[in-house]
Amino acid sequence: MSQESWLRRRLHKLTADESELDAQQLQRQVEVVGAEKVSNCRERDSVCIAGTIRSVTLKSLAGAPSLEAEIYDGSGSVVAVFLGRRRIPGIEAGRSIVLHGRLTQQDHRNTIFNPRYELICEGAKSA
Repeated sequence: MSQESWLRRRLHKLTADESELDAQQLQRQVEVVGAEKVSNCRERDSVCIAGTIRSVTLKSLAGAPSLEAEIYDGSGSVVAVFLGRRRIPGIEAGRSIVLHGRLTQQDHRNTIFNPRYELICEGAKSA
């Protein structure tokens, strides 16, 4: 690694705003777990997405409860909708998660209904 590239990265860290640095860190996490960027995913694709849970909301669809979690990966967001659930242990704002499912558009938002998911331990190292 050259001194110039090191200096350029350090300067970028000092001058970039915090949200840009957070997005870059999330993109590195996406690469580590082998997920796809939300911005590269298309409707009806079977996808694997990784990111941070920004918010968790309890809603009612047709009189039945549903838990909605917004996941941000640095390039875009996806809403994971867990039908028939009021609460899922570990699904809380600030946690890192990997989702697997079929991407749809619901109310002009990227959505995955009843995705398979894995919570990511913050201290875990990838092999």
